[in-house]
Amino acid sequence: MLTEINFDGLIGPSHNYAGLSPGNLAATRNAGKVAAPRRAALEGIAKMRANLALGLTQGILLPLARPDHAWLESLSTSYAEAASHLQAQALSASAMWAANAATVSPAPDTADGRCHLSVANLVTMPHRSHEWPGTLAQLQIAFADPLFAVHGPVPAPFGDEGAANHMRLCAAHGQPGVEVFVYGVSGGPFPARQHREASMAVARRHRLDAGYTLFVEQSEAAIAAGAFHNDVVAVANERILFAHELAFADRDGFYADLRAMLPEVEIVEVPASRVSLADAVSSYLFNAQLVTLPDGGMALILPEEARENESVWTWLQEMVAGNGPIRRLEVVDVRQSMANGGGPACLRLRVVADPATIDPRFLVDDARLDLIAGVIGQYWPEEIEIAAIADPALIGAVERARRALLEAMQIVELIDR
Repeated sequence: MLTEINFDGLIGPSHNYAGLSPGNLAATRNAGKVAAPRRAALEGIAKMRANLALGLTQGILLPLARPDHAWLESLSTSYAEAASHLQAQALSASAMWAANAATVSPAPDTADGRCHLSVANLVTMPHRSHEWPGTLAQLQIAFADPLFAVHGPVPAPFGDEGAANHMRLCAAHGQPGVEVFVYGVSGGPFPARQHREASMAVARRHRLDAGYTLFVEQSEAAIAAGAFHNDVVAVANERILFAHELAFADRDGFYADLRAMLPEVEIVEVPASRVSLADAVSSYLFNAQLVTLPDGGMALILPEEARENESVWTWLQEMVAGNGPIRRLEVVDVRQSMANGGGPACLRLRVVADPATIDPRFLVDDARLDLIAGVIGQYWPEEIEIAAIADPALIGAVERARRALLEAMQIVELIDR
């Protein structure tokens, strides 16, 4: 039976605040601070446990090999000899934000009836541009069943940032839907990371029906406000689009096209007069998981920062008290991820599939999370200061931690990938 599975990225042992991502205001603001990898990873475990408690199916994606020695070798250097900025880029734990792992088109939407996953190239940012080989290796194992088609990245220079710029709307997860690809156009102070050409290439590769596929431009105002991905200003689930009034360049045209393709769509729009773009970005109101509960109702899984923002929380309380489709708010603590610019939605990749077709090692229950938490408690560094990233002792600890995790989870084929 087809169901939506949230694959959360486990925060890796090299999690640090190097401030590598221009346009990501939180990452820039917290650059140089002391990071807490162990606490960060356990926050992620607690978030997955909360999803399980809601009755959701939960998957996991694992940290990539860091430092990325192969990438440094391609630059004719080694970690010990590399400049400090290259060391930071090679050590980044940014693959924890699984929404950037790939774009996913479920089987009901594709011409060949397979679920297609295209790994994102992430070429705009050097520290993320070398993630795709490790991500691809992991997806090929987790989704090896013939019912899946796992693709490599769209070639450079066309930037593709994966599901963070992709939404799917449908009457129900297992039914055909409308796939919405959101792209940016440069012109503001920050780079536009998702190219229209990349989105169109993914749609063709996934063999989507052009009559149920939309390419929508993100507003320049949203990008300039720090919405470096669409999932910072909009999120969709089944027939619901939850978005900020200023999320899209041609809001009215997009809404009209969407209603024509999916007449039952419900658009829940947050007015700019009630919640500014600045408040939406700082609180990550829209970087929430909008999920369907087992009873058919919908819940919004939000970061603590949304509750702490008065205008955001006031609007949310009014929304759930009304007669709208979103009736439940669940708050999670992912402060370590938030400080680096990634909220609850950044941490997960949504895949609509039959869980029986997925490698079971990538699905979790409370017992498996207990196992993973035990490894984290024993091996993940408690703190990482930026000055320590050149310390060979830290690098050894990070590499031992990942190996211990893969051995405990019996996914040892990823150790050297």
